[in-house]
Amino acid sequence: MMYQLAEILGLGQSVLLLAFFVFLRVGAAMALLPAFGERSVPQRVRLVLGFAFTMVVLPAVAAQLDAAIADPIKIGMMVISEPIAGLILGAVVRLFIFALQIAGSMAAQATSLAQIFGGSNADPQPAIGHVLLVSGLALAVMLGLHVRLAEMFILSYEVIPPGEFLSGAVVSDWALQHVSHIFALAFTLAAPFLIASLIYNVALGVINRAMPQLMVAFVGAPAITAGGLLLLFAATPLLLPLWVDALQAFLTQPFGAP
Repeated sequence: MMYQLAEILGLGQSVLLLAFFVFLRVGAAMALLPAFGERSVPQRVRLVLGFAFTMVVLPAVAAQLDAAIADPIKIGMMVISEPIAGLILGAVVRLFIFALQIAGSMAAQATSLAQIFGGSNADPQPAIGHVLLVSGLALAVMLGLHVRLAEMFILSYEVIPPGEFLSGAVVSDWALQHVSHIFALAFTLAAPFLIASLIYNVALGVINRAMPQLMVAFVGAPAITAGGLLLLFAATPLLLPLWVDALQAFLTQPFGAP
């Protein structure tokens, strides 16, 4: 009986060791992931989510971790390499949140909505940014964001093996590609508001030249605000699927070029 208990205890210790190294990568990424890593989410909830993702990822990568922990040198390296790998993964996925925030800021400045609809969350956001962010996160979670993230964690062990570090050149090239892609995506999302603002300001300038005695600023300010709200109502159902498609395309092939 004692011999069997000793075997069970040894097996449990090995599983806990593997889970610890998986949690190092998953927990570091959890601080930056969309929806699950928001600062408005309580820390205890994020900790439980980190454990849940660890339990999902562990069975799929246990063989790779077993081979890694057989080398005592790699065990020491994994204490440093795994959190770094998790932070890299979480930061790249977080860029898609920045795309919504940048698009919201551009649209808010263009339509004079920068001072209303501000979100009362941890990150101050102007106007449309909060609406786009909350709507985008809700839509992404409804479409299975948690499943895609678990798949990304499992795939990451093939690209970033346990105990190994990516070279700075590889990380910089990969990050640069996605940063440029994110800014292009943000401009695409804000394009309807920018085009409408350009047309509005050109028309306002023509009216001002034709009727100098008319106070176009007093007439135009309510018009641009109302137009921005109507455009937000009409364009959001069309813009959010573009963002979700870009996010899902990245999560489907996270280590390829955007």
